[in-house]
Amino acid sequence: MSDTVTTTPETSAEATPWQTLQRVVLPNLSDLDTAPLYMDTGSALSVQLNTMDGSVSTQGGGQARSSDGKEIHAEDFKSRRSTLVRAGERVSFGTYFNAFPASYWRRWTTIQSVRLSVKTSGSGGVSVYKSNARGSLQHVETKRVTDTAVTTFDLTLAPFGDGGWYWFDLVAGSGSLVLDEAEWQAPHAGGTHGSITLEITTLNKPDFCLNNLSILADHPESLAPLKEILVVDQGTQKVADQPGFAEVEAALQGKLRIINQANLGGSGGFARGMYEAVENGSDYALLLDDDVVIEPESIARLLTFADHCKTPTIVGGHMFDLYNRTVLHTFGETVNPWRFQPDQPVEGQVLGHDFVRSNLRHTPWLHRRVDVDYNGWWMCLIPTAVIRDIGLSLPVFIKWDDAEYGLRAKAAGYPTVSMPGSAVWHVSWIDKDDLVGWQAYFHTRNRMIAALIHSPYEHGGRVVRESGYMDIKHLISMQYFTARGRIMALQDILKGPESLHEVLPTKLPDIRAMVKEFPDSQFKTDPDAFPAARMDKPPRQGQGFRAPSYATLVPWAAKTLVRQLSKPVQDSSRERPQAVVAHQDNKWWRMSQYDSAVVSNAEGSGASWYQRDPRKLRSMLTEAGRLNAEILRNWPQLSARYKAAAAEISSFEAWKKTFEAHSEKS
Repeated sequence: MSDTVTTTPETSAEATPWQTLQRVVLPNLSDLDTAPLYMDTGSALSVQLNTMDGSVSTQGGGQARSSDGKEIHAEDFKSRRSTLVRAGERVSFGTYFNAFPASYWRRWTTIQSVRLSVKTSGSGGVSVYKSNARGSLQHVETKRVTDTAVTTFDLTLAPFGDGGWYWFDLVAGSGSLVLDEAEWQAPHAGGTHGSITLEITTLNKPDFCLNNLSILADHPESLAPLKEILVVDQGTQKVADQPGFAEVEAALQGKLRIINQANLGGSGGFARGMYEAVENGSDYALLLDDDVVIEPESIARLLTFADHCKTPTIVGGHMFDLYNRTVLHTFGETVNPWRFQPDQPVEGQVLGHDFVRSNLRHTPWLHRRVDVDYNGWWMCLIPTAVIRDIGLSLPVFIKWDDAEYGLRAKAAGYPTVSMPGSAVWHVSWIDKDDLVGWQAYFHTRNRMIAALIHSPYEHGGRVVRESGYMDIKHLISMQYFTARGRIMALQDILKGPESLHEVLPTKLPDIRAMVKEFPDSQFKTDPDAFPAARMDKPPRQGQGFRAPSYATLVPWAAKTLVRQLSKPVQDSSRERPQAVVAHQDNKWWRMSQYDSAVVSNAEGSGASWYQRDPRKLRSMLTEAGRLNAEILRNWPQLSARYKAAAAEISSFEAWKKTFEAHSEKS
């Protein structure tokens, strides 16, 4: 099929009915820092490839780049769908939110061709481009436009097997050119869109929740497919008690329902959303974190894509940094089966890619389709057909629930797609350190449980070995509260899966009750709350501490452990810290050389006093080693036990009992 283009008058009627797959949208005037995600300027130079074998040329590093990019004029935005292109200038919609991810539609849906429809006013040109999986940019067709016209391009999806996008540019003539609206379309196949229960799990973030509810209320088109908007409120600062809640509730057309329940973690809130979506007859459950800001157009895009998938498919949105809004967390994630850690599925993929530095047209690795194992539950659309078949979330509180569910769905034949052009803005992991502190328990336990159920290796690959390494790192870093939580996790793993529902509401209070026992978990907000730092002996040759090399790691670690276990703590370090360490410098190889130090937290809101304690180190190192060894020795039996219990503990019946036991009066 060849690419063709036609131009029709604005009033022309066609016999073929078309349905919208994706609309071109623009940022709100209050969110202009996100403009590079919606519009780009200037021409783009393609990635340079060897014309004999298609390899990336070493000249220029193979990077595509902009030849004459200019700043976007905010005053040219006329609405969420319309913008002005100034005389003689070029605007490209080859951007994250407005390019069409052709390879995803080709791979996962029944759509074989699409139509681009562009409505313009004024004189100029509409140029369509495509890319391949290597990021090579290819011109498809250009058509002149005058007056008011609807220009259409019929485009095949055939060449997008491994990757690639479609997009279009507008070039204004001697006068300005206005984009009135544009859509990517497909022939209407009949039927209607599925219905969604949109569920937000929240714990004491009422401002975020109310803001997202307001966004939905301000975009009625996003409300249309929503059968119900469900807020599962597990906190003490209730969303319904916030100023302005009544007005937002009224604007949501009677679709909002709030369920108050005890804090059962993210898995408890999201499981409730899944459960209610099945109960009320929705076709999909759309799960949202509470500390996000949504791009409302994403709802329609996820739904439309899911409706066209060949089989029931979990479709998720991407995550951008809430405080650096053009930075993408990741383009897709898999689980490394040997280490059982999140992994990047595509070579060259950049965590924290900034679209200001390199937009879609200029970044070759963004053009390869990324197939994933799971999507984060910051925004994830799950068909209720999948939920009815494989059950709800595991009762694992706050970590690994999304990854485990994606792996479970994949094993049952249901794929997950992380869909470009659909996203939320979420607080970045840079501003969190959830491997330290009370969350360490849940990271340790839930990762191990997921591996026990899904690891293809007889003894879990490197999971237990890496668990032991982490225990040592935390202990020699004087992070005794974290180490104690990890030991509790290992103990509970050995107890088996039977009590996971029972401990959902109690485990976090139990962990937090230990805070008073560990100085490293007690934070103070005033920098002057601690004695002034001073070392009795200056660092050798003024060089400070350095990380060991790979070759010297083993003898260095042995020497450090011996020192920490046998060398008495200096009296002066009990009276005052030896150093003040910023969060980004809190590395295990550095902290292991101190007897005490004041260390700031990831949020920058406080600091705690780490103090070396050989007695605690000796006791917890012995216990952690024993537990890891026992888990490794009994891995096959433990794995069989968790696999056998997985279906029951994620079942509707098990969760219903938990919900009934811990629901609060609304």
